[in-house]
Amino acid sequence: MKIAIPQWQDRVSPVFDVAGNLLVVDVANGREEARLKVDLTATEPLRRAQQVAGLAPDVLICGAISWPLEMALTSAGVRVISHICGGIDEVLEAFANGNLADERFIMPGCCRRRHMRGRRYRHGGLGGPRGVR
Repeated sequence: MKIAIPQWQDRVSPVFDVAGNLLVVDVANGREEARLKVDLTATEPLRRAQQVAGLAPDVLICGAISWPLEMALTSAGVRVISHICGGIDEVLEAFANGNLADERFIMPGCCRRRHMRGRRYRHGGLGGPRGVR
């Protein structure tokens, strides 16, 4: 599985649309195998989505993201988990443990808090199927 996270100062970048780089983490059998930092050069939503999709991530974990960019990524087969904040390693661990819905990872002031009450990201470990319940 490949997990992509836009990063800024070792944290999830607050706005994906203008993020300068992307961390792509390869995970197999529940273990991190490699990390690759990729500069994001495209600024137009469709081109940015194509650039990210070209890296073949299974999931993009990000902060705020515009609707056109999210739809373009989703159409390209990339699962988007947005409005996430925190340190990169903490977010990766929370994703692996199914705890991204924890209050500390939801962006402050985000209306998503209302919609996420009682929901948890679940996926049976890094190697299992992913979904939102």
